[in-house]
Amino acid sequence: MRDKLTPLFRFLLSALVLGGALFAGHTAWTRYMESPWTRDGRVRADIVSIGADVAGTVTSVAVRDNQAVQAGDVLFTVDPARYRAALAQAEAALAAQQAEVRQRSRHVQRRAGLGDDIVSAESREDAGDVADAATARLRAAQAARDLAKLNLERTVVRAPVAGYVTNLQVHAGDYAAAGAARLALVDSGSFHVIGYFEETRLPMLKAGARAQVRLMGGGGALRGHIDSIARGITDRDAGGAGLLADVHPTFNWVRLAQRVPVRIALDGVPKDIALVAGATCTVEINGS
Repeated sequence: MRDKLTPLFRFLLSALVLGGALFAGHTAWTRYMESPWTRDGRVRADIVSIGADVAGTVTSVAVRDNQAVQAGDVLFTVDPARYRAALAQAEAALAAQQAEVRQRSRHVQRRAGLGDDIVSAESREDAGDVADAATARLRAAQAARDLAKLNLERTVVRAPVAGYVTNLQVHAGDYAAAGAARLALVDSGSFHVIGYFEETRLPMLKAGARAQVRLMGGGGALRGHIDSIARGITDRDAGGAGLLADVHPTFNWVRLAQRVPVRIALDGVPKDIALVAGATCTVEINGS
């Protein structure tokens, strides 16, 4: 009897192993080929280019490379001497123009009180026109004073957002040209993930669907959700990328599904995980 059960046991064991292998193979195929996930993910953040709004010699730098700053913190200062002088000159010009306006106004009032036999109507009109022109010059002088004051304030360059200083390229004694970027600021409140999903998996992706992000650098899984899906990528055959995302395929000698950027908003980042813009990650969509 035992000899008869042995072949049956072997058959059942072989069938069980084969069934397990088929199930594992099917699960792996579904996981890697049909489920909405990608290993081609990148951590992104808004990068703010910081430069002086006015030109001049840099007198001091208040930050270090990779330093965390808050919105409004001083980054560096441009020599304010010439801008103080320009403001003083503009204020003096404004005071002179205010005096002229007062003088022209008195002339208009004086002529208005005289009879027609002393002052002609034409003279009254001319006095009014001169007063109006003086008032216009006063407004121009006020605008020049405001601009000089603004330029003086802009000699102190401040952080527009909270974030991290990176690629610091300014030192005391450097000449800062107006509008030339001298450092970058990584906006700490703008970190998100871009997952590049194959176009064949787009029907499985919906805005608001839950997502799980695993950084290649380690750490626990980050939770998020699909914020939006890109509506255009570069067509290399058409020529001219414009501003569309240019996502390179893995191989270019076979026909592959194009990859479309999907923006993942993070629902919270643990304090022990330091996000780095440009870091790679795996993104898995868990459903709505």
